[in-house]
Amino acid sequence: MAMTMTEKIMARHAGLDAVEPGQLIQCQVDIVLANDITFPPAAKEFFRIGRPVFDTDKIVLVPDHFTPNKDIKSAEMAKEMREFVKENSIKNYFEVGRMGIEHVLLPEQGLIVPGEVIIGADSHTCTYGALGAFATGVGSTDAGAAMATGQTWFKVPSSIKVELKGQLPQWVSGKDVILTLIGKIGVDGARYQALEFCGEGIQSLSMADRFTIANMAIEAGAKNGIFPIDAIAEAYMNGRVQKPYQQIAADHDACYASTITIDLHTLTPVVALPHLPENVCPVTEVNTLAIHQVVIGSCTNGRLEDLAQAAAILSEQPVHPDVRTIIIPGSQQVYLDALAAGYIETFIRAGAVVSTPTCGPCLGGYMGILAAGERAVSTTNRNFRGRMGHVDSEVYLAGPAVAAASAVMGRIAGPQEVLR
Repeated sequence: MAMTMTEKIMARHAGLDAVEPGQLIQCQVDIVLANDITFPPAAKEFFRIGRPVFDTDKIVLVPDHFTPNKDIKSAEMAKEMREFVKENSIKNYFEVGRMGIEHVLLPEQGLIVPGEVIIGADSHTCTYGALGAFATGVGSTDAGAAMATGQTWFKVPSSIKVELKGQLPQWVSGKDVILTLIGKIGVDGARYQALEFCGEGIQSLSMADRFTIANMAIEAGAKNGIFPIDAIAEAYMNGRVQKPYQQIAADHDACYASTITIDLHTLTPVVALPHLPENVCPVTEVNTLAIHQVVIGSCTNGRLEDLAQAAAILSEQPVHPDVRTIIIPGSQQVYLDALAAGYIETFIRAGAVVSTPTCGPCLGGYMGILAAGERAVSTTNRNFRGRMGHVDSEVYLAGPAVAAASAVMGRIAGPQEVLR
């Protein structure tokens, strides 16, 4: 029976020769992930089951949402995680100073390999599909149960083939690709389906682009997003990954629910208007709108390549005096690499503030909350009402080039307006 990438991975982890869409299966998991917000309810379920952890090497805990702790409640949540780690000898725990934004950190640390089943108590766990894994977000209860049993259940999703052709033009990035796709199919256009990316256009995508695209598969309603492994992905894993893995490729005659073709060379920088990621239009068509804040970072766009795009623009002109610009490297390593490349100095001299790695502003937690009536251009992944602060604030999603250009111009703008 011919199968897609997702179906093949799920079948192997369920101990079956084949699976088909709609089938209910029980799968062994390779990684269970939780963060400082989702771990406490997961731990409650884990303790209710009353078993030891299924594997001390396969549970990954990252305090990244409210850390460094913003208040007493967040400090108590982080303390609960810390104590669990010590009591259960959890190997992969990343304390403040060694941590990063979880979905930047895990691939960087070599914890993700092709062909794995990865679940995380965070919806953007689908990021890891960029490395050929089946990765998806689950509720804290499911994560807690998996910490005890090493298993979870799934309904096998059908797959949408997304064929990428051509090459990305200058200043167009993975964020523009995934926003364009979401604009085409809507926020429920891939509901409980796998988005399987293929085609010769993948060769023009960096790993940062692929992580961004897979990260936002959930914003189209997808169960997961997944890429095949090629020389670019292998080069990324070389020197990072220490565990064996097996590449998975879709069968040539696999059955897909539908096929979507995107010509990369036709794409332009885009922005998603409030209050849904599907409200996508070219940045050149956005009416002149004054903005108050720019955020460049997050699990979507906090990698070195993202900061490089921002630095190329902010090295030309400073931040507009009416705009608060917050730069958040996705990990300590990204921070160090950006420092070595001179990007951090560029940001500070341009009038931006640089933060420790944190998810803070993306979820309206801290480090950049919006007041009523304020507008932000953000490289994060969601812009529903109240996401980053007051319900009467507005979030415009964009890639790092558009975000940096907007910071300079004091309004939504494209990089060509700054680099004339």
